[in-house]
Amino acid sequence: MIARTEEDFNGLKEIGKIVASIRNELVQRTVPGITTKELDDLAGELFEKSGSISAPKGEYDFPGYTCISVNEEVAHGIPGPRVIKEGDLVNIDVSGSKNGYFADTGISIVVGKGEEVLTKICEVAKEAFDAGIKKANPGSKINGIGKVVYQTARQHGLTVIKNLTGHGIGRSIHEKPNYIYNYYERSDNGLLQEGMVIAVEPFISTKDEEVIEQGDGWTYVTENSYVAQYEHTMIITKNGPIILTL
Repeated sequence: MIARTEEDFNGLKEIGKIVASIRNELVQRTVPGITTKELDDLAGELFEKSGSISAPKGEYDFPGYTCISVNEEVAHGIPGPRVIKEGDLVNIDVSGSKNGYFADTGISIVVGKGEEVLTKICEVAKEAFDAGIKKANPGSKINGIGKVVYQTARQHGLTVIKNLTGHGIGRSIHEKPNYIYNYYERSDNGLLQEGMVIAVEPFISTKDEEVIEQGDGWTYVTENSYVAQYEHTMIITKNGPIILTL
C-alpha cells in the first residue's frame, strides 16, 4: 500500500496503536504458569474491546487471535495448553485490522531468567531492526534492509532465518512488496517509495538459516537453533520511517 491521504495515515496509526497495545499487554502477562491459550484469550478480549479484528483469524482462519511461539517454535505457533516456564523464549506476534487498515508487530522475550544466548538473540534482533530501518528511505533499494540485518547478525556470531521475511502491508495483511528479506538478495532490486507501508521483521538465529513446518499446517520450527524476532509496521517517508507499532 502507498499511504497518500490523511485518512490513510490516521487509519494506519490507529490500528498500529491497537496491535502494539495488545502486544505489550501480552508481554506483561507472559509469566511462568500461564498457558499460551490464556494469553490468546486475553488478546481476543482486547481485539473486541478496541473494535478491531485479528488478522490471522479473520484473513486465514488461524486457530487463535495471535501467534505465540515457544522455544523451538519460531513463528505461527498455535495458542493452546502449553504452559510457559521460567527461562522460556516466547515470541508474541500480533496483527489486526480496523476500518480496512492493517498492522503487524512481534517481539521475542525471555521469561524471567534464561540462558544468556536467549537474551543475546533478542537484543540482536532489535539491533538488526534498528540498523535495517536506517536504510528505509524513499528511492533506496529494498534489499539494502536485509543486507544490514544480516551483517548485524554476523557481527555477533549469529545468522538469520532466510525463508521468513518481512512484507508489504496496509490494506491487507500481506501485499507488495511480497518479500523484505533478512539478507542481501541481489535479484530483489525494487525501490522503496514515499508512503509505502511495510513490516520489517528480522529473525535472528543461533545456527539454522531455515525453518520447517512441523506438521500442524501452521507452526514453523528449527531443527537445532534458537530464534528471536523483532517486527514493526512502518510508513516510508522522506523524513524517515514512521513506525506505527512502537
